[in-house]
Amino acid sequence: MKNNANPSFIKTMLAVVWKDLTAELRSREVFSAMLIFALLVVLIFNFALELEAGTRASVTSGVLWVTFTFAGTIGLNRSMAQEKDRGCMDGLLMAPVDRSAIYLGKMIGNLFFMVAVEVVVIPLFSVLYNVNLLKPGLLLVVLLGSIGYSGIGTLLATMSVQTRTRDMLLPILLFPVVIPLVVAAVKASAGYLQALPMADIQPWLTLLIVYDVIFLSVAWMVFDYVVEE
Repeated sequence: MKNNANPSFIKTMLAVVWKDLTAELRSREVFSAMLIFALLVVLIFNFALELEAGTRASVTSGVLWVTFTFAGTIGLNRSMAQEKDRGCMDGLLMAPVDRSAIYLGKMIGNLFFMVAVEVVVIPLFSVLYNVNLLKPGLLLVVLLGSIGYSGIGTLLATMSVQTRTRDMLLPILLFPVVIPLVVAAVKASAGYLQALPMADIQPWLTLLIVYDVIFLSVAWMVFDYVVEE
């Protein structure tokens, strides 16, 4: 039976997070790949979409979430591939600890990398597209979207990393599942950018929160069975 209040559970979770952050500080593989890809996407869209100011503002939220989604997928792939190639995952699974703590630790680590990329991309995006993205409501949407994406993405990356075609399989598994999340995030982001009434934005925020709760709970419950296979 899982006991999240157990101090050993929290220690295990924090140890996994610390391991991921320490390993990344040494190698800089995951963050660098995510950041370079995200910056390239932002620049490509900036030069490809030669639109008027009003039209550009209407597509900003879509371009923003395309950037985060693709960069996040690269981060998930690289993070889990490192665990598999170095044998770290096998060592974690052999340890006498709650495996749900391993999942939460990996999920928090992946979330940290995604948020770190967003911290760099959002100000640059604001300058290039001449749109103010530093709005509290919009930043909340970005955080909620990142939590849901990292939560379900960590689970699916754990599944796909066991296969030979892991780089191709993860997007195939992940993108259909995160469609509701991405749609809600794009709509809510557009609502804040266009200064729509809160009544128009609230349903999309609610969908984001419900998605996060449901899929984080499902991923937490089935992680044991996923790593058994």
